[in-house]
Amino acid sequence: MRFPLATRRLLGLLTLLVALAVPARAAVFDPTTFTLANGLQVVVVENDRAPVVSHMVFYKVGAADEPKGKSGIAHFLEHLMFKGTDTVAPGEFSAIIKRIGGQENAFTSYDYTGYYQNVAKQHLGRMMELESDRMANLKLPADQIAPELEVVREERRSRIDNDPSSLHGEQVMAATYLAYPYRIPIIGWEDEVAALTQEDAEAFYRTWYAPNNAVLVVAGDVTPDEVRRLAELTYGQIPAREVPDRVALRGGEPAQLAARRIEGAHPRVDQPTWSRRWIAPGQVWGDTDLAPALEVAAEILGGGSTSRLYRALVVEQAKAVYAGAGYGPSGLGPQTFAVYASPRADVSVEELEEAMEAEIARMLRDGVTAEEVESAVTRMKRSAVFARDDSLAPARLFGAELASGGTIADVEEWPERIGAVTPDAVVTALRAVIVDPHSVTSILRPEPRS
Repeated sequence: MRFPLATRRLLGLLTLLVALAVPARAAVFDPTTFTLANGLQVVVVENDRAPVVSHMVFYKVGAADEPKGKSGIAHFLEHLMFKGTDTVAPGEFSAIIKRIGGQENAFTSYDYTGYYQNVAKQHLGRMMELESDRMANLKLPADQIAPELEVVREERRSRIDNDPSSLHGEQVMAATYLAYPYRIPIIGWEDEVAALTQEDAEAFYRTWYAPNNAVLVVAGDVTPDEVRRLAELTYGQIPAREVPDRVALRGGEPAQLAARRIEGAHPRVDQPTWSRRWIAPGQVWGDTDLAPALEVAAEILGGGSTSRLYRALVVEQAKAVYAGAGYGPSGLGPQTFAVYASPRADVSVEELEEAMEAEIARMLRDGVTAEEVESAVTRMKRSAVFARDDSLAPARLFGAELASGGTIADVEEWPERIGAVTPDAVVTALRAVIVDPHSVTSILRPEPRS
């Protein structure tokens, strides 16, 4: 499928892409950034290893910005952006990319919507012409709406409705957030998606798709002067428009006063799974100073086969087939810190849960060592040592960060921030987040086939 759904977990993984083994205060990608007169922010990441470029546009709007009762409209509009303008026929955009041997994609997340093309460097100007054209001049032929809506509904059926773990995940997200719109699926609730109209798509487009609500990132074999000249000739001709205050539009998240538990079962589930999550601060929400320590904590606790959870539950106690932890700070709203595992065939979910709780309690009680912190930080930095050689990775990273409330400095200074994390900071952050009444526990079990 051309339009995969992005997730906040992907942002967490992308955050790691900036973690190169560089000295403190050294630039990671050393981008050039400037803003056009109409408010379009432009980021240029130079990389002349190959004569190719990644051209990406991120709009500062995602599923969490949708009007009440219109879930899925951000993703639906993403599809409709390929339906043409006055000068580009439906489907022609993609046909042009194919003819020149390029690649394209688009994606919707909670916090942004993105469109990109990877092409030979001589085609960059043409990409800017096409992308700026649909930024300002999108046309939605009436005969294209119903067929494309059916495509989106089929995507939901195949990706969500036919996948027990995805259906269960929707219920878990809805239980995790009482009010914040992260509780609503990116692809939308089926009944609301089915009722979306051409008028809904046009209104969403007019409200949010403006140059002053977008970020253009170009990475690859280009210079800032080249990009500025082409951007001025294309995007620079589009007038700015007033856009809503998305933070105020989204609202807040009430304090959680009692633990929540979601349990499900399905005949197509072969292996039980268990997870627990807590609302956590992010890069712009809550106590943001805790974010670097939480990243390191997640790596120590559950970041791979050398982590505490894996060693204890999989290797030493032989209670789980896998175990891990996850946290990513990127996003405008409240984030989550999570631990997860799946029991061995001879171990009950309840026994696994008890063992998991014991390991977390031990870390909260006894803390972590300086050696654990140093090792975790080193692994995090080395996990993306080849990021500089991939034009798409830095382009997507900067676009996602800037469209989600972050800054260039949040990317460039990341190695320095995690390098400054201490053992005491890790425990302080965990104790602030891992509070029993604030948890959401999820269990998905196999259900015997009748």
